[in-house]
Amino acid sequence: MSQAPRTLSEAASKELVADFGVPVVREIRAADPAAAATAARELGLPVALKLCGEGIAHKTERDLVRLGVSSEADVRDASADLLTRARPEDGPVELLVAEMVAGRRELIVGLVRDPQFGPCVLLGLGGILTEALGDAVFAAAPLTRGDARRMASGLRASHLLTEPFRGEPATDLDALADILLGLGRLGSERPDVASVDLNPLIVRASDGKPVAVDALVELSGAGGGAPGVATPAPRSQEAILERFRPLFHPRGIVVAGVSSHPAKFGFAAMHNLMRFGYQGALFGVKPDGADILGRKTLSSIDEVPDGAAELVFVCTPTAVNEDLLRASAAKGVRAAFFASAGYGEAGEEGRARQRSLVDLADELDILLIGPNGQGVISTPQSMCAQIVAPYPPAGRIGVASQSGNLVSAFMNYSVLTGVGVSKAVSLGNSAQTGMADILEYFAVDPDTDVALVYVEGVGDGARFVQAVRRLTAVKPLVLVKGGVASEGKRAAASHTGALASDDRVFDGVCRQHGVLRADTVEEAFEWAATLATQPLPRGRRTVALTTAGGWGVLAADACAAAGLDLVPLPADILEKIDAMVPARWSRSNPIDLAGGETRDTVPEVIDLVCAHPEVDAVLHLGIGIQSGQANLFKSGSFYPEHGLDRIVSYHERQDRRYAAAAAEASARHGVPVLTATELAYCDREYGNAGPVGVKDEGRVCYASAHRAVRALRALVDYAEFRAGSSS
Repeated sequence: MSQAPRTLSEAASKELVADFGVPVVREIRAADPAAAATAARELGLPVALKLCGEGIAHKTERDLVRLGVSSEADVRDASADLLTRARPEDGPVELLVAEMVAGRRELIVGLVRDPQFGPCVLLGLGGILTEALGDAVFAAAPLTRGDARRMASGLRASHLLTEPFRGEPATDLDALADILLGLGRLGSERPDVASVDLNPLIVRASDGKPVAVDALVELSGAGGGAPGVATPAPRSQEAILERFRPLFHPRGIVVAGVSSHPAKFGFAAMHNLMRFGYQGALFGVKPDGADILGRKTLSSIDEVPDGAAELVFVCTPTAVNEDLLRASAAKGVRAAFFASAGYGEAGEEGRARQRSLVDLADELDILLIGPNGQGVISTPQSMCAQIVAPYPPAGRIGVASQSGNLVSAFMNYSVLTGVGVSKAVSLGNSAQTGMADILEYFAVDPDTDVALVYVEGVGDGARFVQAVRRLTAVKPLVLVKGGVASEGKRAAASHTGALASDDRVFDGVCRQHGVLRADTVEEAFEWAATLATQPLPRGRRTVALTTAGGWGVLAADACAAAGLDLVPLPADILEKIDAMVPARWSRSNPIDLAGGETRDTVPEVIDLVCAHPEVDAVLHLGIGIQSGQANLFKSGSFYPEHGLDRIVSYHERQDRRYAAAAAEASARHGVPVLTATELAYCDREYGNAGPVGVKDEGRVCYASAHRAVRALRALVDYAEFRAGSSS
């Protein structure tokens, strides 16, 4: 029989965590003031005194702690006072006499059980201001040593750990990692432990090693913990590809519920498949068999030739859909996309219909996407099986979303930038096939180099982590999450619990597994497009090349805020640029040529900087200024006379050369070169040759230096994750 939840005393809590490798302060338990004085003499004065008992959770709030007690007489007096403060609900109490630990830095580490991700380890800035500061990160157990070290770097004030502080040495990060790993083991091996709160963990002034001076362990009372649902063993690459082949590479498609009305889903799906030249067989099913868009339809799925179609796109009412699925399976269909609504989103009756539909799909061995989805795209097949626009250019980004509109948003950015998509799918209600399944597919899909997803919930956290870990080990994952503001904070019995908001835990899991979490849809696409088209940098050493001083100043500020190193220009680069342009150039990083460049200077400087072994990344700022003036020339009544046609042509050729030079130098030297100008969104009548040239090179032209820097930081973060994971 399970017991009620309870907290262990501080002494018992420390004994438990010490068994898992957590160093704790030297201390002695005492029953009365005389014994406390003897313990203080043994430990060495001054000491800390505390009242300890299983019913006492937060001693500081109740004034049950005395620090720096410096004489045996004071120990006796303070002990007597503490004992008078005990309450009946505290149960049996005792005194703790502990050595004083010198150190200015206080941390909090802990363990909490998240309902989705299970045991999660916390690291944050500790002490009495823990919740006020809120500088904390989480990672799901079990942890690797790399996970533990990334937690330290994930704090906003990580420099307080990694650098000396007020005469004290930097924190021993290996010792801190050992503590975090130990808590991860505790969480995995002791399911009866609901939470652990070590606050503060003081970084010793003498050697930088952390030591726990307080501890609180809460037991769940579950008698060893209820067994969880086992995460299924990962499928093989071959099994995953075969499972999703009928969805993304079908030999034929049935559109069930084709309509003659252009406003209906069935008409739009049929039109879009025909409009973009789907390469396989296409069968529209309409009860009256009428022609649609000049193509004959079938009155029943029974008329589809056996084995001719592998995917059915369903736009029919819920009442007929189970019979439709059976008939489709009999014809060899192995995947079904349900645009039909009226399922899980439609109340209890809808949820019952959805459960029945999933059970049938499982019985028939059919991969089911949706219901209530917007569509699926596979550019290698020229397949636009969706009920909305747009259809993106072909490329290497795999897109998945729990909202159909967000798939459309990502694809609109693909059209805008020219950076293409490989596969895209709206998951709708995710009744059978969820985000984890799609991530698992993107990990092995040869057409996809980067995954880009929108999520609102992950369901089975362990399954989600399993899929994410498989994907990010080989390809980057960019994620944007909705519903953050509505997520709550779990009831807190400790500082650790108070810090463990749903989103903070989710963010920690993302960081732990190399997921690049963006704040906006626009930013998420730009990061994914950058990762799909740029090489990964070797490090953070960045050089900016600008055609205007203000651009460079803002880029420098953005690099500093993003943690990128705008390095001093190496002496040999200085010397070579001195020979190219007049002395008025900036002679620093950012490189501002101050208008002294000739026809070939910009391409030469880009190549010079990319080739240098002390440069990891380049920001190319301000392309398109000449072409902006060219467009003004073209728009006036004087054009093309007065030599305007020649200068327009020259300006446009130059900006296209700069775009090409950036892409060529980047590819040649394996260094990312990110080009930014606000003209990416301007000059719409004529198009600006600068950003148009960048697009033609297959890369993103960022609309500001700040957006380019944020995208570069995403490149750096994934490169560092991969390097750390392989070391």
